Parts: sequence; structure tokens; C-alpha cells
Amino acid sequence: MTDGRKAGAARRPKKLRRLSRSRAGNATIVIVLGAFALFMTLPLIYSVSMAFKPIDELFIYPPRFFPMKPTLRNFTDLMISFENSVIPFSRYVFNSLLITGVATAGHVVVASMCAYPLAKHKFRYRNAIFKLIVFSLLFSSWVLGIPRFVVMSKTGMLNNYGSLILPAMAASLGLYLMKQFMEQVPDSILESARIDGASEARVLWGIVMPAVKPAWLTLILLSVRENWNDEYNPSLFIFNEAAKPITMVKRYIFSAGFTRVGAYSAFAMLMLLPPILIFIFSQSNVIETMKTSGMKE
Repeated sequence: MTDGRKAGAARRPKKLRRLSRSRAGNATIVIVLGAFALFMTLPLIYSVSMAFKPIDELFIYPPRFFPMKPTLRNFTDLMISFENSVIPFSRYVFNSLLITGVATAGHVVVASMCAYPLAKHKFRYRNAIFKLIVFSLLFSSWVLGIPRFVVMSKTGMLNNYGSLILPAMAASLGLYLMKQFMEQVPDSILESARIDGASEARVLWGIVMPAVKPAWLTLILLSVRENWNDEYNPSLFIFNEAAKPITMVKRYIFSAGFTRVGAYSAFAMLMLLPPILIFIFSQSNVIETMKTSGMKE
């Protein structure tokens, strides 16, 4: 009888030991992570503080991290510097908002429509096409500047918004990101929808896109950051002053010398706002994208 009990006890799985940390260990982890988070936000905090420093504190040595006498004079100087300009400051802001908004929306749509067949349909040369897409990620905009200029010149799209919007819509990073996430959507769900009579467009926009919401929200954030802060491409493809984005304003302000350092600091802070606001509203989905990247069913 005793041997039978011992045998039964041996067959039963051992109760897993619960792992736990002490309160001191948890406090240490929180303090260390908080210190790293604060260290990473220091450049952002310093940029904001610079925008509110008076001109005498901008050149003080050693520099102070926070302003002693905060002021809004830098923002008023920024507006005053464009009072006599042929192109108002609001026009540059409108151009950037238009280019960034259309390019971002188009990039998400084009990347999703191209990634869907690569992820959920089998056809000839599919793997070869995807390898070419991955290979294209190696080339930066500096390398593609001359071929892109030739294409835009031949198609008559120089000196207008299309020379900046169309290449941004066709960026390969979004296609790669959307394809990797769409592969995680179970094929059984898509087959059930097709059996019920759903078209491919309905399957893509009604089932796949809601399932990969973290991916395209992350793509929106990356695309806005890239297009809003783009300074290299507008200088090559747009020569009409009325069509230039807000990134061109930075050169005009900085060329005025030390007298416009305060206005330049205010302008730098304003340039940070759109990407930061988008990240605040989509941070949970962006973090989810980073957690699940590379995972498959």
C-alpha cells in the first residue's frame, strides 16, 4: 500500500514553484528603469526649455538646463520674422501638413494593398519579390536622390507636391512591416470569410486591417516622422517658394545669425509637436508592435 502511494505521488506532476521578488528588488528595478527613462527624455526636455529661454540665457556659460526667467518672446520673434515675407509662415505649415497627411495616408493604403497578396496568397516569384523589397531597405534617400530626380523630371512632376508625396507612398519599409504582421493572421479566418461570400477587398479592409491595427498605427507614426522632418528631398525637388514645406524655414531662420537663435529654438520645439502627439495617442499599439514583431502562428 505504501509503495502504491509512493508510485502515485511520483506520477503526479510537481507543483511549480512560484517565482517572486522582494519589495526591495521591485523598488530597485523601478528606480533603475525610471532613471534610464529620465535620461532618454533629457534631450526632449532640453529642447522645450530652450524655446522658453530669453536671449541672454541662451548664450550663458555654463549653460543652464531650465530657464530662470521663462518667456514667450521667442515665439513672437518667430512670427515677426515672417511679417514682411512674401510667403507667410502659415503657408509653410499648410504645405507640410498637406504633404505629410496625404503621403502618410497613401503609404498606409499602398503598403497594405501590396502586402496582403504577398502575405496571404501564393503565386509565382512571390519570395523573389519579397527579397527585392528587403534588399531595397538598404538604400537611403541620399543614394536614391539622382534616380528619383531623373524620374520626376521625365514625368513632369518637379516643383509640385507630387514629387514628395508619390515616393513617400511607395516606401518599402511600410510594405515590409505590414507583410510581416499580416502573416500572423490565421488563414482559417480568411477562408471562412471567403466561403461566406466576402470579396478580397472585404477580407483585407474588414478583417485583416483591424487585426493588424498595431502595425499600421506604427507605420503612421514612422511615416509622419519621416515626412514632417524631411529636409533633404524638398530642397531637390521643389523650387517654388509657395510649395515648400516648413523644414525649409529652418534654413532661413538660421541664416539670420545669432539674432534669431531664440526664434530658431521656438521653431525647433514646434517641429517636435506633431510626432510626439501622434506617439502619445498610439503608444500602446506601437509597444504592441515591438512586442509581437517576428512572432508567427
